[in-house]
Amino acid sequence: MDERILESTRRALHAVADSVIAGPQYRATGTIRLKVTPGGFGGTLLGLRVEHTELVWRGGRAPLAGTCRQLAEAAGVQVGPPEGLYSDGAGIGPDEPLVVDPTAVEHLADWFARGDAALRTLGEPVLWPEHFDLGVTADRVNYGVSPGDAAHPAPYAYVGPWEPRRGEFWNAPFGALRPADGLPDVDALLAFLREGRAAAERHPVARD
Repeated sequence: MDERILESTRRALHAVADSVIAGPQYRATGTIRLKVTPGGFGGTLLGLRVEHTELVWRGGRAPLAGTCRQLAEAAGVQVGPPEGLYSDGAGIGPDEPLVVDPTAVEHLADWFARGDAALRTLGEPVLWPEHFDLGVTADRVNYGVSPGDAAHPAPYAYVGPWEPRRGEFWNAPFGALRPADGLPDVDALLAFLREGRAAAERHPVARD
């Protein structure tokens, strides 16, 4: 998968999650929580979701094309992220054209589906619109999968203890990271998460 195509698609999906689904859901219900759904993701309380390369709502659907404002207007919601909750986001304005590649969409949807299946062994996963990552917290440790971000553009899985640990397992400032390419199925992802849980229990907390 071409990294530039994957990144542009990820940013477009993040923008839709942030400004077309999470923002309207927050204004209507008070929650920003999203979830993985078949072929994509959607709101937990609002009937809006991304299914493959389409935005779907009760009674209609539209291709992921044009801008977030146009998609929001088609779905009958007000465009824009949740107000006053976070400063990060997709970095795509409401009138900026979305660039979506169907192959990249399926690649990221498959990664989220694998992540959802693995993370459910630890709890109920939430897809957070701020960083567009799917995560669970258990015993003061964050576990999750990301489709990529500015620091690590390719998809990856992570384990992030609230209190940093010392030891060979921890290879990132926030804890531990493994590229998705090295975790080809749910079993491999589960093995990484379990290794992280054991390491968090075994390794000492890092002290300044």
